[in-house]
Amino acid sequence: MAIQTKESVSGFIATDPQHSVTETGKTRFYARLGQQRFRREDDGSFTELEPTYDNLAAYGPTAERALARLRKGDSFVAEGYVRKYTTQRDGQDVERQEFVATKIGHDLARTSYEVDRTRRSGRTPERDVPAFPGPADPARRREAPSRTSVLGR
Repeated sequence: MAIQTKESVSGFIATDPQHSVTETGKTRFYARLGQQRFRREDDGSFTELEPTYDNLAAYGPTAERALARLRKGDSFVAEGYVRKYTTQRDGQDVERQEFVATKIGHDLARTSYEVDRTRRSGRTPERDVPAFPGPADPARRREAPSRTSVLGR
């Protein structure tokens, strides 16, 4: 079975997060996301460039958790998708885009914190997840197709 992948983005929260509510009553999280940029030089060193900035949004329960936990300056990793939209600026249509995070959290490579594993209310009980079957587990082993070497013929 193939590994499911989705779009992701990492960076830092560049502005104070803003809380709003959509027309349908959903909580909305909005902030500018920043990404550090570097240029590799011929000698192997790196030169830090100016960061780039884009829009970051989340909706519903993800937005509520982001508003409670993320602050300006925090490094994060998010999964989601890019949404393109048009807005008016000085009477002209302007194309914009934002990354809509469906999952978001602190970047473990750049953040130190403690984890609280108490269950949130309203959650379903933990699933009974079997231990990961390793290569020694005969039930999971598949016979490799036989291959005959043709070298030396």
